[in-house]
Formats: sequence, C-alpha cells, structure tokens
Amino acid sequence: MKVILHDLGAEYTEMLQKKCDMVVYADGKYAPCQGCFGCWTKHPAECHMKDSLHQVCRVIGKADELIIISENCYGAYSPVIKNVLDRSIGSSTPLSTYRGKQMHHTLRYGKHDLFRVFTYGDITSEEKATFELVAARNALNDGYREASVVVLKSLSELEGMLI
Repeated sequence: MKVILHDLGAEYTEMLQKKCDMVVYADGKYAPCQGCFGCWTKHPAECHMKDSLHQVCRVIGKADELIIISENCYGAYSPVIKNVLDRSIGSSTPLSTYRGKQMHHTLRYGKHDLFRVFTYGDITSEEKATFELVAARNALNDGYREASVVVLKSLSELEGMLI
C-alpha cells in the first residue's frame, strides 16, 4: 500500500489521491499525542481519541511505501506532520528488537520498502543534512529498507515525481 502524508492544503488531496492508495492530510484539526501509550497496550494500533487520526497507526503501519510531503521547519517536518507521526506510534509494539545493530521497537506490521520525504520552502545545506538524518532515523525505526529526502524548488515539480 502506498500512503502519502502531506501538509499542502486540501486542494492538493484530490491530485495526490490519483498517485497512491491512501492520502492523509495533516490539516491540524486533531489532538496531539497524549503519550498515554494506549495504542500500544489497551487497544493496539488504535488511538483512544476519536478524531481524524483515530486509525492512523494502522494506515501508516501498513504502508509499504510512505511518502511525506512537508514544509521545511529548521531541517525537520512541519508541526502538523510531526503530530501525525507522533500519533502513529502504535504501528510498533512496546517490545524491543535489534535493527541496524540498534535497539528499536518491534514492528506490528512487519518491514516496509520505501520512505520518501519531499520538502519545500527555504532550506539551507545544514537543514537539508539534518532532514536527511531525521528521515533516515525514522525509516530505520519504522522498518523501511530505504529512505530519501528530495528538496523541491517549486511545488509544480511534485506531480512528476510521485510516480
């Protein structure tokens, strides 16, 4: 399953739906993660908060290819994208295992293929390096075999890259 998580605006959702199986629009109209870990223990892969991100653990957890489109915020995801990623912690379990010679949480849905980040907005070379590190760490933690970051000069480049 190919999933696109974006913060571009509702007007982009229709175009993005043609390029994947599921689109998650990070519109900010949801609560941030409360850190209760109920999605790990009480009701696995399901958030107790009944908003638009109630099932996001399952959606992101089942994605073989996860594409994130985010505004650059000092070399990291925009706050609304970060909130969605925080709410997807239930895609793993509280148990631990080794991946990449490091301790990580056991994956609830197994390993995945591709983790791609497209970022837009002003970005320095240092911020790009930071974004690449963040994406690589997220990909390893979530069980993706490959990660990449693409800096967009213009959003018009995006459609041709989402094959």
